[in-house]
Amino acid sequence: MDDTLTIALWNFENNGKGHLPRRQKGYSVLRSLKPDVALVQEMWDAGDHGRQIFSDAKQALGMEGELSKGSCTALFFDPTKLAIVRDWRDSRGPAWVMPPTGLTMRYLPAGGGALPLVMVSYHLAYASSDQRLTEAEWLTTWADKGWRTVDGQQVTLPALMGGDNNSYPTPGTPGDPALPNLDEIQNRPHRLHRSYIGPDGTRLMDDRPDNALRTAGLEDVARYRANQGYERAIARTVNASPTHGPDARIDRIYATPELLPALTDVEVIVVDPDLSDHHILRVTLDPRRLIDILQQSTAPALTS
Repeated sequence: MDDTLTIALWNFENNGKGHLPRRQKGYSVLRSLKPDVALVQEMWDAGDHGRQIFSDAKQALGMEGELSKGSCTALFFDPTKLAIVRDWRDSRGPAWVMPPTGLTMRYLPAGGGALPLVMVSYHLAYASSDQRLTEAEWLTTWADKGWRTVDGQQVTLPALMGGDNNSYPTPGTPGDPALPNLDEIQNRPHRLHRSYIGPDGTRLMDDRPDNALRTAGLEDVARYRANQGYERAIARTVNASPTHGPDARIDRIYATPELLPALTDVEVIVVDPDLSDHHILRVTLDPRRLIDILQQSTAPALTS
């Protein structure tokens, strides 16, 4: 068995900005990290012409995958380790600006009697803090998916979800990039996009999606790892910009608490800004611990 199960999160800017060599280079960079799961955003045009570009992406990565409506997000996976149990593309939810890709996946090394887990690739709305909060609240429904076992037990599945949050983590973790000062953001529309009106009528930098996900019991795995003494886990995922403000940790992966004992590493892989305006977040899990977590119940019968 491999020593790690690797999950990569990347907002690959405009799927290579419509430029084939850049797209190919981006997929080469992602593949070099040897992910077992890749949560990718901004897959624009990947669904065109009978999903030709998406098929090319799967071949380039050596993975299988699913693509969201509108080619907004994708979830790629190693079919020797994971298999789809259920596709949540038609699940009820708000009018997503950028629909997520949600799947219930079976981790094959755990065996047919183990619980599956839910995985989601998402991209919260860019221009509206209220829309982002709504979408974050609906993301939490994937952390509440029931699974009925053969012996009649009803359990809640573990979940892991990651994406571009277009908002900030709640302050308080030592070493986390500081929240921007609203007045120092030169791009005036961006001030609106990344803030909300607080109780006293002043604008506050938007950390509400993070707060919502944490309220629902999900844990920002980078924060969790940093609190164990690994400060590099909370490195910036977006570089400072003259118009958009300082370094920020916009891209984050969240997990339900039962998965945390399997977490072994969280790191940011720096990407050439010509390739994307976001860096890659790489998370590794111990497969043996993951198997122990998923084998907590008997063989499943029905989903709900």
